[in-house]
Amino acid sequence: MTRMHKENNLSKNQQIIFDLIDKSPEPLKAYTILFNVQKKGINAPPQVYRALDKLVEIGKIHKIESKNAFVACKNSDCEISKATAFSICESCEMVDEISDTKLSKYLSSFNHKKGMKFKRFNLEFFGICKKCK
Repeated sequence: MTRMHKENNLSKNQQIIFDLIDKSPEPLKAYTILFNVQKKGINAPPQVYRALDKLVEIGKIHKIESKNAFVACKNSDCEISKATAFSICESCEMVDEISDTKLSKYLSSFNHKKGMKFKRFNLEFFGICKKCK
């Protein structure tokens, strides 16, 4: 399924919110999203949260847990929408989705030695990017 095809299945609110996140150079928090979409008729936090939840569920966006913010999925062939990894610069706070097939395969087959089955993963690697070194 191509990226364009997926977008055609989005509701009006989901499309508005996805477009805002997709165009943003940085992760966006839910209330920043709400503030920016109010002129487009999305006025209530539950409307934003429902759209965000659905966009995360279908793999169009990812939540950066440490920032409680959202970014668009930049990997058009994201293998596992529930297993994401990001590099985050501690200086400029640039966030980049890590697209590594070895890591994806490892995460999808990872078994905890105590037998726990994981529903999702969200790894965040912190360091200093090339630009900030």
